[in-house]
Amino acid sequence: MPYNHSIKDNWDASLYDGKHSFVSIFGSELIDLLAPHKGENILDLGCGTGDLAKKLFDLEVNVIAVDKSENMIRNAKSKYPNIYFEVNDAIKLEYNCKFDAVFSNATLHWVKPPKQALQHIFSGLKHGGRFVAEFGGKGNVQKITSEIINQRKKLGYEFKMENFPWYYPSIGEYTSLMEEVGFRVTFAQHFDRPTPLDGDNGLRNWIEMFGGDLFEGISENTKNQIIANVEHNLKGALYNQKNNSWIADYKRIRVVGIKNK
Repeated sequence: MPYNHSIKDNWDASLYDGKHSFVSIFGSELIDLLAPHKGENILDLGCGTGDLAKKLFDLEVNVIAVDKSENMIRNAKSKYPNIYFEVNDAIKLEYNCKFDAVFSNATLHWVKPPKQALQHIFSGLKHGGRFVAEFGGKGNVQKITSEIINQRKKLGYEFKMENFPWYYPSIGEYTSLMEEVGFRVTFAQHFDRPTPLDGDNGLRNWIEMFGGDLFEGISENTKNQIIANVEHNLKGALYNQKNNSWIADYKRIRVVGIKNK
């Protein structure tokens, strides 16, 4: 869920809930992997508008849900007033041996530097606690982002890859970081998950929701031109004519790590 690394809070919580509910829907599978027990203390890291925190709450765990976006936390508090939500940053967490589990869905690809986040997650877990996460892995939405960058360049706007907003590691890279921090990695998976986007404007909505950093310094008119060109060039590869919907080329990583010391 959203955890934008940038200083400005550009997250549109209403658009997120209205057009990108698939984030929470797919996240429900991750809760099965988490296998929470009644009474456990669990941190939902990057909770977005709170839908998965609500699922955890309904399973009678003690959930603390955090997100860097004030807009998302405001929306989550409005929806679920009985759950504890707070604005917090994955690389600034100050919990110490508090949680039985840290749960994170669709968040950690926004967080840099990744090792610093893992160190804070590790510190927040009790001995024997588990870290369960899913996020974008190597190759995630590569067709979409490559085409946006290509269209920028065609219009004379160069793009420096150090400004790429996401961190999409290979499974070897990320599990190595986990081990360096002290986790025993008990599960790791890197898989394709073609993800339907809602309606004819699904790709545009996805870019508006998640890809704003790729248009830094570009006017609204030029941005719209770039998005239109991207839609045109990707229609053959990512548009499902039968369902009249776009398909995002998601590639995900799922991991489980145990704190043994």
